[in-house]
Amino acid sequence: MKLPLPSAPKKLCILRFSAIGDISHVLPTLNILRANWPETKITWIIGKAEYGLVRDIPNVEFIIFDKSRGWKAYNDLMKDLHGRTFDLLLHMQVSLRASLASLAIKAPIRLGFDRKRAKNLQWLFTNHKIAAIPKQHVLDSFLEFPKALGLNANSINWDIPIPTAETNKMMELLPQGQPILVINPCSSMRIRNYRNWNIESYAKIIEYASEKYGMVTVLTGGPSEKELEYSSAITKIAHTKTLNLVGKTNLKQLLVILKAATVVIAPDTGPAHLANAVATPVIGLYATSNPDRTGPYHNRDLTVNKYRQAVQKELNKNVDEIPWGKRVRNPEAMNFIQETDVIKKLEKVW
Repeated sequence: MKLPLPSAPKKLCILRFSAIGDISHVLPTLNILRANWPETKITWIIGKAEYGLVRDIPNVEFIIFDKSRGWKAYNDLMKDLHGRTFDLLLHMQVSLRASLASLAIKAPIRLGFDRKRAKNLQWLFTNHKIAAIPKQHVLDSFLEFPKALGLNANSINWDIPIPTAETNKMMELLPQGQPILVINPCSSMRIRNYRNWNIESYAKIIEYASEKYGMVTVLTGGPSEKELEYSSAITKIAHTKTLNLVGKTNLKQLLVILKAATVVIAPDTGPAHLANAVATPVIGLYATSNPDRTGPYHNRDLTVNKYRQAVQKELNKNVDEIPWGKRVRNPEAMNFIQETDVIKKLEKVW
């Protein structure tokens, strides 16, 4: 069958495991599908941790692919999908792990990325491609999927449910009657992934926000040893009261905190995109990755963007001369970001 589809499919499968930021980027596409095809049964194959963010979206079936189980995860998926077929697969992840998992999904139409973006041989596992549009934000690249299906993709919304119990629990912890600065200081730990700004500068921004605007700072993040050490060090040297909730919240509780914030400061990491999703201003700290591709979608004007300088220093090239999305693998790159850069963005938000 050719695209766009002449009518709504009865059953549709989305394949996107991770990560948190990318899952948030998929949500506008999901909502476009639901709005245009309300009778279509949608199944989303998703990662275990990421499921916690979207688990209560109504009228969507979620099947967890737990990559921590190794090869057993593929057996689990085949059992879950045994005897089932779909009219359409949206293959929205270019990892080889995802493409191997896609073999368990029976669908005559398998829509994936265009050849240039279909890395790790993803193009071999699909039979239809989205439009080949260069230099898109990740979220915009996902919107090419409903466009390929003939749907209007102009409406962008996230609409992530937040249980009342989680809201009440977090609001009891958060300061009342004062503006809140949320800092999510660390990105996820990956090999040669240098996205974190320095501890001393974070502390000085906390002090400035307190003295200038009377803001109370809340630190957020995951339970990894690195994040716990980082946040602890920040609270020790910041000469003002700071609420450290790193490692103490689930994804729904994190959403509550981000939604309650006056402004969020974060490097290229999932919580920056979640803050964007709940319409809180985000000051992104970017040097090793390109914010035009992965910046907070509605807040790229607030981003401290030192990517161009980092590329010039590390690769001796201009941004236009390197592949779209190429990362800078230099642990010193984030030092291009100065405290005054962040203060200017804070003033703009205020």
